[in-house]
Amino acid sequence: MQRHARPDKPSRLFDRGTEWDALTAFVNRPLPHAMLGIVSGRRRMGKTYLLRALVEQCGGFYFGATAGTEAESLRQFSAALAEYQGSPVPFSFATWDDAISYLFGPVVPGRGDSPFLVVIDEFPYLVKVAPELPSLIQRAIDRFQVEESGMRLLLCGSAMSVMGGLLASTAPLRGRAQLELVVRPFGYRAAADFWSVADEPALAARLHAVVGGTPAYRRQFLADDVPTGLGDFDEWVCRTVLSPFSPLFREARYLLAEEADIRDTALYHSVLAAVAQGNTTRGGIAGYIGRKSVDISHPLNVLEDSHLLAREADIFRAGKSQYRSTEPLINFYEAVMRPAWARLESGQAAEVWGQSAERFAAQVAGPHFETVCREYVLGPGRSLLSTSLGEVGGGVVADPKERRQIEIDVAVVESGSGASRPAVTLLGEAKWGTVMGVNHLERLRRARDLLAGRGMDTTRCGLACFSGVGFSDALRAEAQGGDVLLIGLDELYGRAMPTALLP
Repeated sequence: MQRHARPDKPSRLFDRGTEWDALTAFVNRPLPHAMLGIVSGRRRMGKTYLLRALVEQCGGFYFGATAGTEAESLRQFSAALAEYQGSPVPFSFATWDDAISYLFGPVVPGRGDSPFLVVIDEFPYLVKVAPELPSLIQRAIDRFQVEESGMRLLLCGSAMSVMGGLLASTAPLRGRAQLELVVRPFGYRAAADFWSVADEPALAARLHAVVGGTPAYRRQFLADDVPTGLGDFDEWVCRTVLSPFSPLFREARYLLAEEADIRDTALYHSVLAAVAQGNTTRGGIAGYIGRKSVDISHPLNVLEDSHLLAREADIFRAGKSQYRSTEPLINFYEAVMRPAWARLESGQAAEVWGQSAERFAAQVAGPHFETVCREYVLGPGRSLLSTSLGEVGGGVVADPKERRQIEIDVAVVESGSGASRPAVTLLGEAKWGTVMGVNHLERLRRARDLLAGRGMDTTRCGLACFSGVGFSDALRAEAQGGDVLLIGLDELYGRAMPTALLP
């Protein structure tokens, strides 16, 4: 099959360069066999927008499924395919078997020298009423792995548990896909650019703690209602997220209800509320909601599969882990909105928000700031380290002498191999609303000494203080020593360089 030039990403697509390159490489790969790709991502991420642009640039057939019966869904698919082919009469497939056989057959253009792109969007709607579809597609893919075909089939969906299951374990399509793409929220820097607030890091950080990097929230939900500055942020929260007349007001509830595997939404909201309240271990979550640890395994697994919770291993203690909410709007809802839901519905947004400053800082902005700091080290801050290797995470270092535990918010650890010991190359502490001082640095130094005593290599270990409000003069003086980084909001958002580089 002839290789064709990859189309340029349309200018209207913000960011998504990596995703665009992966999709166009998939479509234009010069293999004379059918290829399958799976595209997933939570709702509001812009998957449909991205795939429609791909079809426009590459040509092909796009079908967006809707919730309906099997007969209606098959009729809609038949009509869309007939329209695409310019048929004067609609097709009438008796079964999905007939439809898939026709789609892969020689009558449809693209079996020759040019790839034929087919996008089936919201595929979980079809699987729900026609569970045999993955097996039918598997049979067709297997056939045209032998026979020549230009088919490039992309299956897309927002139900993360369903889409993830398409390629899992003994699923029919396991081992058949050449592309598995998850469309994720914008990173915190890209989100700041998207909301046009990159020049105000203090505003960008607060905004991202509330709405994250979901692109639909700015334009489709809020019609470009963006805070005009940091001084407008409180009013913006009240007129958008906390207003019962805003589409964002009930969005957190809808995100949970839309997941196919979630039945008892009250239980899942309780689990998410437990995490928002700072109960991040399995035992802590179980205790908060009044269940045994073994009884919450299923909801935790479902929330992980739905990409609404992430389980993060303790980087220093094997077998220990904590849970983190991955959707800022849901965390904001559980921490700020849900406890005062009746008052918000009655229009008391200003009063509720005025009484939520401490809760917002401790339960929303603070934990979110720690996540942003780790994202910084994974991305732009990587160049500050002495190595590009290592796992980035957080953890706890026990201090038996002082009978305390030192929480490390940001750490980089290289696993040992052969004769080499595991090496710690960065230890960091993040404080959202605290001016950091020498005491924070001394705690990091103590943790470094403890890890060295446990046999880890700390000879190249730098220390980093991340703060949302700044650093004391004494800490700035200490940072001149060369192994300490001071990273504030300006540094996180690329408006300044850290005060020192690690050796």
